[in-house]
Amino acid sequence: MIFQKPNPFPMSIRANIELALRERGMSRRTDRHEVVESTLRKVGLLDEVKDRLDESATGLSGGQQQRLCIARALALEPDVLLFDEPCSALDPLASGVVEDLIAGLAGRYTVVIVTHNLAQARRISHHAALFWTRDGVGRLVETGPCGQLFDAPRNEVTAAYISGARG
Repeated sequence: MIFQKPNPFPMSIRANIELALRERGMSRRTDRHEVVESTLRKVGLLDEVKDRLDESATGLSGGQQQRLCIARALALEPDVLLFDEPCSALDPLASGVVEDLIAGLAGRYTVVIVTHNLAQARRISHHAALFWTRDGVGRLVETGPCGQLFDAPRNEVTAAYISGARG
């Protein structure tokens, strides 16, 4: 899971990824080193931090921290990545980098994104769902291919939300 606000551990960039690997039982340092480099490369961060791997991860920019958190999740080779508002704490440029990264991961992983940002959902989603609270209970209102949901919603609540009349 990748949270709304980047949450690197207060340790080195390298240790942020290695911690999960050691917990998973990867004992050989050379194996961990390879995974650290490959996951940082996957998220486009290796070239930016290769000379600072032993420096604190909290010194990275917000966008870099979020990409480090994504790398930390990827290091465990998950089947599913769950993103909770992954760009809400980022500036527009860092958001674009993270969105591009998420779009690139979609072919290799099942990616689930929770977002209130309709423009972002439209840009990076293939399939979308709208949840709404009714009578104090969250309910699934509509689901479908992104184009259909945004361009021809079948439910009046979905249509109102997408048009800006509700929410």
